Amino acid sequence: MNTRIALIGIIVEDIESTPQLNNLLHEYANYIIGRMGIPYRERGVNIISVAIDAPQDIINALSGKIGRLSGIAAKTIYSNVGNIG
Repeated sequence: MNTRIALIGIIVEDIESTPQLNNLLHEYANYIIGRMGIPYRERGVNIISVAIDAPQDIINALSGKIGRLSGIAAKTIYSNVGNIG
């Protein structure tokens, strides 16, 4: 199975959507290398970065599901490191 390394950048503007976000991240936990969250209290948002190593379709599915949550924006960038698998 070919995998890619990617970083999903997430900005949470609606704290009410956090449980759904955490459920999704838990669902894809086997692929997640690590995550970092930064509460930006002055602006009322939370910034999260998720490093992932997974097949392209898995990364796309997770990023898409996150992006469809209310009050949450997500963008994905991919490494140029060769595929593994």
